[in-house]
Amino acid sequence: KMGLRISTLKFRKLLLATLLMFSFPILMFIKVSHINSEIQNKHSQLVKLGQSVLLSDIADLTGNDDVVQEKNYIYSHSKENKARAAFVGLVKNSERVSIMRTIRQIEDRFNKNFNYPIILLNNEEFTSEFKESVQAITNSKVYFGHVRGRAWSYPSWINQTKARIERETSKYVYGKLESYRLMCRFQSGYIFRHPLLRNLDYYWRIEPGVDYFCDIDYDPFQFMRDNRKMYGFVITVPDGRQTIRTLWDTTKKFIETHPQYLNREANINWIMTTNYTYNTCHYWTNFEIADLSFYRSKTYMDYFNYLDQAGGFFYERWGDAPVHTLATSLFLRPDQIHYFNDIGYRHEPVGNCPAKSVNKKCVCDSKKNYADRTT
Repeated sequence: KMGLRISTLKFRKLLLATLLMFSFPILMFIKVSHINSEIQNKHSQLVKLGQSVLLSDIADLTGNDDVVQEKNYIYSHSKENKARAAFVGLVKNSERVSIMRTIRQIEDRFNKNFNYPIILLNNEEFTSEFKESVQAITNSKVYFGHVRGRAWSYPSWINQTKARIERETSKYVYGKLESYRLMCRFQSGYIFRHPLLRNLDYYWRIEPGVDYFCDIDYDPFQFMRDNRKMYGFVITVPDGRQTIRTLWDTTKKFIETHPQYLNREANINWIMTTNYTYNTCHYWTNFEIADLSFYRSKTYMDYFNYLDQAGGFFYERWGDAPVHTLATSLFLRPDQIHYFNDIGYRHEPVGNCPAKSVNKKCVCDSKKNYADRTT
């Protein structure tokens, strides 16, 4: 793990250099003096590439695993006045058993007390066996949806020959999979627009075959609402540079075109290298809890549409994780982003085990820092 401590003066120079890349209008838009020294110091930890790292709450990078409990957060245990929210997953029929395992753990650890609905989506029709098996594993209502049309297809402006050549010649993970690119594009710009999510304010993304280590005795959806959080995460990891070769340059061009979208309090530092490029660190979006008003906002939709027009989902392999990370880091304030360090979670091969795992009724060993190294 590598912590990079930057003095207040040096940090201001770094931020100023970063902003200069975004063009003069943005420089006028952001007041560097607006960022106070305490946040500067706490935000000066960058990610050592090639290594998984677990970040504490973006608003308070103290390095303390119990930082959540030290804040004056509102924790709701009430089963009344619940948020308009659901668990949402994109799964295949072949993942029936592994998604059942996930849902069973969510049921046992949390949802048996709150009964939030579960929405499962598929680019093919779910089989009767799939639907019957999944509904039988939970007392919560399960909705099954089909993904089709422009949400799961090539846009008209994409050169499919160029996209095919990229797949055939790529040497990075999932590089040869057309379906993986369609999935990343869907998760980046369409999942929150699916009709089954239309009446939701929040979603908690779930994946097949993951582990929830600990009991969750409060409502994270209500936590997001009561504490005015827009985005919640558990793990951060670096991405492969070959998959996002032009994502940062495309993002900079978007900001040059729309300088008003850059939040003046944005935490740009944590996603930047000392060479002022994107360091590839991203929230691992197989777990994310989000206020869907952010994804539905004009700011985010303009950003997604700009990326979509550039074609990087197909000409490279832009993932929803770096897209969500860049969007939240550039367009939100740090205090709108929350690290759920008290949620024990693992997606092979990385996970998070809370420091006080015994008190949290966990089945993981907090001495094994799951998020910093695999076990």
